[in-house]
Amino acid sequence: MNIAFVGMAAALGLSAAGSAFGAGYAGMSSVGAWKKCYASGKPAPFIMIAFSGAPLTQTIYGFLLMNFISSSGCDAGMALGVGLFGGLAIGLSALFQGRCAAAASDALGSTGKGTANYFIVIGVVETVALFTLVFSLLLLNAG
Repeated sequence: MNIAFVGMAAALGLSAAGSAFGAGYAGMSSVGAWKKCYASGKPAPFIMIAFSGAPLTQTIYGFLLMNFISSSGCDAGMALGVGLFGGLAIGLSALFQGRCAAAASDALGSTGKGTANYFIVIGVVETVALFTLVFSLLLLNAG
């Protein structure tokens, strides 16, 4: 067995796990916020769907990282390290993006205001995953 395959699997698996947790947190909060809106006779903002789906992009980053590891030709140790730590960082970004999106859904459901501000915060957390992907690619090219 080539240990580089473990790194590839970790890059995708950890990223996807973070996306699953993040989307789960955000989705549950969106449903709860909609319930509050319906119960109080207020319109339920459909934009909360975007909050719920925001953490899913990190799965794509994990898939890209997996493919870059596969085609990099770096040694197995580098592939394992980049896959494990890169996948973990991307997954944690998704997890916390989901937590931010959950708070955004709650706040938007209560006030009906601040949508742009909430997306800015969600985007800042997204940036961690993008930086991780780019810096991991630089590591793979150095190795």
